[in-house]
Amino acid sequence: MAEQAAAGGPGLLTRLFGKGPAKPGDSFGAPGMGNSTSIAVASAVGIFAVWFIFTAGSEPIVKPLFLPSPAAVWAKFTSVMTQGYQGQTLYEHTQSSFLRIFISFLLAMAIGIPIGIAMATNRIARGIMDPPIEFYRPLPPLGYLPLTVIWFGIGETQKLVLLFLAMFAPIVLNTRAGVRSVAIEQIHAAFSMGASRAQILWHVILKGAMPEILTGMRIAIGFGWTTLVAAELVATQQGLGAMIMSASEFLVTDVVIMGIIVIGVIAYLFDLFMRWVERTMVPWKGKV
Repeated sequence: MAEQAAAGGPGLLTRLFGKGPAKPGDSFGAPGMGNSTSIAVASAVGIFAVWFIFTAGSEPIVKPLFLPSPAAVWAKFTSVMTQGYQGQTLYEHTQSSFLRIFISFLLAMAIGIPIGIAMATNRIARGIMDPPIEFYRPLPPLGYLPLTVIWFGIGETQKLVLLFLAMFAPIVLNTRAGVRSVAIEQIHAAFSMGASRAQILWHVILKGAMPEILTGMRIAIGFGWTTLVAAELVATQQGLGAMIMSASEFLVTDVVIMGIIVIGVIAYLFDLFMRWVERTMVPWKGKV
């Protein structure tokens, strides 16, 4: 090892954080190539270490009211898991939020993907749907939250509609972009071989647009989780967002931090799942 270091060979830090080898034929490697897992782990450990340092001891740098220690958050996590908060265990809060997100996500896909395809392939559909979608898309969910309460009341329908609207636009717009990105040469080739319009839509257009559609789904589910707290503001005591808001009103910061961590972990795991779906369904993405 010493001889390797003396000869200028790669050290430990270089092996961990250096860029990956270039592809065959790529003298300098493609931008962003290489495995970043070790860097991600080091980043997470570094954030946790800073959190621990700033909250450790009997007189921490940051008071527990503003940032509880990791030990306090873990203790509250186990307490809410077993004893509950607001009469609901952490599992029950998570289940309520997950069902709201999942149902809204399915509705957004079932409606958004066909509308996106129609907007990309039909000028009438594009003319009808483009103005309302582009109008409401930049609005924050809290902006039209009062309107959903007026229209749909304070029940589950209002929460599902709010989450649906947050996830609908990204799916529609990414689907439209994916369909329009399909090479016209592929469509002409399919027509020349006798394919029908339905076959071209299913085997050429939809498959060609699939990478963008999956990207839109990943973006949409992220918007859904960020809108969750707003969706559970009104007349509910079940759900992670409701738990976080209730805890913030009573300055129970450890519950707030715990809820944020749970939402972040669930969202990250779902994003990893979507990445796996992308690698499985569209293995050619980024390679052609």
